[in-house]
Amino acid sequence: MNKVFFVLIHLGAAAAIWCGVSPIALILCLSFYLIRMFAITAGFHRLFSHRSYKTSRVFQFIIAFIGTASAQKGPLWWAASHRHHHRHSDTEKDLHSPGIHGLWWAHAGWVLSEEHDEADIHTVADLAKYPELKLLDTYHFVPPLLFLGFTYLLGVYLAAYYPSLQTSGLQIMIWGALVSTVILYHATFAINSVAHVLGKKRFNTGDESKNSLILALLTLGEGWHNNHHRYPASERQGFYWWEIDMTHYVLKLLSLLGIVWDLKEPPVRIYEEAAAMRSQ
Repeated sequence: MNKVFFVLIHLGAAAAIWCGVSPIALILCLSFYLIRMFAITAGFHRLFSHRSYKTSRVFQFIIAFIGTASAQKGPLWWAASHRHHHRHSDTEKDLHSPGIHGLWWAHAGWVLSEEHDEADIHTVADLAKYPELKLLDTYHFVPPLLFLGFTYLLGVYLAAYYPSLQTSGLQIMIWGALVSTVILYHATFAINSVAHVLGKKRFNTGDESKNSLILALLTLGEGWHNNHHRYPASERQGFYWWEIDMTHYVLKLLSLLGIVWDLKEPPVRIYEEAAAMRSQ
């Protein structure tokens, strides 16, 4: 991720102090956060990194495009980096272990380092066979810029035709695109950093991954990180009904509509292991 780009997004978000805020700006900020967070969790993570369910090539591209609009580089880079993390979790080779490299490095330092600017394409050969995904990965800066322009034009339209909303193109762009992206950055990055420091462990995974309800709420289910590290192939990361996993609920709905299918579940032996751990 380009350091200058990262800093400019944060500085642009800070401009919210001067452009003011309106109810519609807050609503769109939250909406664009949730939509793109879902694309990261359901798309970049559960589909591209772990192949935990199947979908059509059209929906695959749609969710990849929206995920790329989150300004976290492209689907191949994201998936390759994440697969590397699972192979070397909390070891010297891990890209973002807070226990070894420090909390800031695990949170954002590794993303900004030129050392990790390129993905190992060989680890994502299953994704690289799709030219549209490779194109998104190569020109990963295009969707965020298009999204920035879209939010500005949306604000201009709302200001012109719905003056009672008391908004502007600049305000919607800053809140809808920039502020929501900054929040999205740090919520996503917290899984790499905070979820390896704070929370509870259900499984002995050999690393420091932990479960956190707060992080699960912020990231639509990704906070059940210890569950995920125990069985990464599972589409659902909240293994029990009381573990809120919004991404899973949406994917279940999409499966009923035939948009996705073959959602993988944790096998019985995983639940038996959890029960055995509780009884100790």
